[in-house]
Amino acid sequence: MQHNKQHLGHFAKKRFGQNFLIDQNIIYAIVDAINPKNEDNLIEIGPGLAALTEPVCERVDHLTVVEVDKDLIERLQHHPFLAPKLTIIAQDVLNVNFHELATPERKAKVFGNLPYNISTPLILQLLNHTDVVAEMTFMLQLEVVERLLATKGSKHYGRLGIITQYYCDVLPVIEVPPESFKPAPKVNSAVVKLVPKKEIKHPVVSIDTFQTITALAFSQRRKTIKNSLSKLVYEQDWQNLSAFGINSNMRAEELSLEQYVNLENYISNNGLFNRLQN
Repeated sequence: MQHNKQHLGHFAKKRFGQNFLIDQNIIYAIVDAINPKNEDNLIEIGPGLAALTEPVCERVDHLTVVEVDKDLIERLQHHPFLAPKLTIIAQDVLNVNFHELATPERKAKVFGNLPYNISTPLILQLLNHTDVVAEMTFMLQLEVVERLLATKGSKHYGRLGIITQYYCDVLPVIEVPPESFKPAPKVNSAVVKLVPKKEIKHPVVSIDTFQTITALAFSQRRKTIKNSLSKLVYEQDWQNLSAFGINSNMRAEELSLEQYVNLENYISNNGLFNRLQN
């Protein structure tokens, strides 16, 4: 089966989660969604065999790419068309500080066909950099895109979608079948665009507390929030939270994004988070 993992002379490496996009129609649909322009601060994550890199560089003069595979880095460095246009950052993207690549005045347009094994931690990392990110266009496992889009009551609704929707508008672009890749993955994929909101109308007091609360709530989905948040929220607090339509018998997936914001603000404003430390 080894030959099925070879594309353009490169063997896909399982440890890097490599699946190379080969469908030209899908490729150009993604490039159109990115809409690269010369004035953009473009950053591609995991350029691989340059399926997106080449058509993007047909439209612009410069692109920053982040790649961890030394073999692929060498290919890019010696590519006759791409090499003069690329700034190559040779490291794991989870260790990249995006504040060193972009500023609030020159925000980044980030895109890439993300390895499935890093997609969730990378998105959560980038959400902490929305002050310097203009938009993100990613190919992801379809299930991850469904989680990003999900609203309360959905089986896909969870912490990732809540935090992403707090920061961003989530826009589906296109679904991508396994045969669009080599080697073909065992799951369907989809492209999604995340656009950070210019203004968060109902901000949380503490984003760290918000992330902790949502993590606790969804850590035991089958239990009521009264049980999963028992160390933070006491009986008298639930009576006060009823003003926001929140009651102790609800489960995590029954609270809307707005209700999670109200819950965090109540916990922070009343000093309840200190109970976790006691």
